[in-house]
Amino acid sequence: MVVGIASALVLALVAAVGVFALRLQSSTSEVETVEDAFPDDSMRPDADAADSDPLNYLLLGSDSRGEGGSLLDSLGDRADTILLVHVPSDRETVQVMSIMRDSYVDIPGYGSAKVNAALSYGGVPLMVATVEQLIDQRIDDVAIIDFAGFEGLTDALGGVTVQNEVAFSAAHSGPVHTFEAGEITLDGAEALDYVRERYAFPDGDYQRVRNQQAFMSGLLAALLDPSVVANPLAITELVEVMAPYMATTGGLGTTSILGVATQFVGAGIPDVRTFTMPTTGTGTVGSESVVLVDDVALQLVRDAFQQDSMTDFQAPAPITTTP
Repeated sequence: MVVGIASALVLALVAAVGVFALRLQSSTSEVETVEDAFPDDSMRPDADAADSDPLNYLLLGSDSRGEGGSLLDSLGDRADTILLVHVPSDRETVQVMSIMRDSYVDIPGYGSAKVNAALSYGGVPLMVATVEQLIDQRIDDVAIIDFAGFEGLTDALGGVTVQNEVAFSAAHSGPVHTFEAGEITLDGAEALDYVRERYAFPDGDYQRVRNQQAFMSGLLAALLDPSVVANPLAITELVEVMAPYMATTGGLGTTSILGVATQFVGAGIPDVRTFTMPTTGTGTVGSESVVLVDDVALQLVRDAFQQDSMTDFQAPAPITTTP
């Protein structure tokens, strides 16, 4: 009798895993694939040969407002948001670095220009090469995300709690939404307005980036909660929600998603930290307004990215004023 019950439980478990795998495979198959996203090896930093490598994900945000069609087409030659997600080898923190889209940087083969210009000069591969040069590490995978996907994802999580720095109002997606300072919980429609608004702030894109960081921090905290990251069914449902609004490289397929989720379950809930790539303020180059990169402080970030742990890392604060 005991053997019969055990056998039945094993068969049930195998069947459940099989159904989950099929659902997740079906969900990820709906995600658009970014082909040829990486530059030639000769343009890239050396690959890390350590047993427990850091992970680097480049997220490019497209505010196409759900117009449909290919995400690569809606991204065009500019990205509304550029985020580098760095996970150190110890998996104890997740570091999310925002790169101001007007940052004046060296673009391999083209000289100095706004970082966003890399897309127009050479598409996703040149954007990857540019960011890899900035951080002196390889990007493992790339994801292009339509902001419209945040609405369904936020609602699927039951809301996202953020620490809102500045009170403001915005109305990009319909009715006016008012966001009080302090801890607030956003539903899907509110999340869209929250990450889009920049005209309500004296420093424009700087505050917009800080709000996006607050949202990403709250979103990742919700996604990395054990009730989600250790629940195959929950992961599947979230992938299904986001699939129409994502384009990714092949490394963000079924096996990799499960592998990374398993690492986080083993290490416990990581501390999600956000910061902006260091700047010295804004300036002009010719007739263009640009954001000037703080090269000295950026080297501190590069050095920190090389460490196995960033638990004690304190990000340099960007200067937001005009020199």
